[in-house]
Amino acid sequence: MAREELFRYDIIQKLNETEILLYKYLISNAVKIPYMTIRELAAEVNVSTSTIVRFCNKIDCLSYNDFKERFSSYMAERSNVALGFDLEQLLHYFQGTTTCAFEEKIREGAQLIQDAEMVVFVGLGSSGALARYGARYLSNFGKFSVGLEDAFYPLNEMTYPKIAVIALSVSGETTGVIEAVQKFQTHNCKILSITNSPNSTIAKISDWNISYCLEAQTVNGGFNATSQVPVLFLIEALARRI
Repeated sequence: MAREELFRYDIIQKLNETEILLYKYLISNAVKIPYMTIRELAAEVNVSTSTIVRFCNKIDCLSYNDFKERFSSYMAERSNVALGFDLEQLLHYFQGTTTCAFEEKIREGAQLIQDAEMVVFVGLGSSGALARYGARYLSNFGKFSVGLEDAFYPLNEMTYPKIAVIALSVSGETTGVIEAVQKFQTHNCKILSITNSPNSTIAKISDWNISYCLEAQTVNGGFNATSQVPVLFLIEALARRI
């Protein structure tokens, strides 16, 4: 079974928060899974066995045993490529983008951008740097764009043409970005967002969201080290389709 058929992009996007945690546990503990009973897995992830059964059904497996068999084949394919953990995650992500569902999602976002007179990228920290990049890159394609990385920017004093806002946040819970999005919403701006989790606050309040669902990583006492490569890819994919 080809790996993209087991964890397809369109299926992952529909997983709830608990199922995303289960998915990440499976990917990170692949060696253990074939030897675990459903009760052992449920205890390890702190979910019910019925949650695991529903997860299996969502990814088109008839039962937990069916899932373990397909998962073993899936991981056998992955083991043929000797990669570091970060490259393995990225390879898995990009394989999930070669689907009709992914292309349809990107074109939907690109249309919202195309319909706007102006695009505002919003982000703080490392996402702020990506907001600047996104604005510059999108401008190359003839769409007037600016990058906003100041949580205290006086948005109430702005004039508002037909704006599409692209909010960038790994966690999807960045307070300053949420507040900026809410201010733009009061002026009927379309909100697009790129986050790591489809269950985050920013994802839920957006008109359009796409999430990359990598395992979150922190370094040096809590600084975010989750790869931003998918964000760059998604920004460029949107720009090339307007």
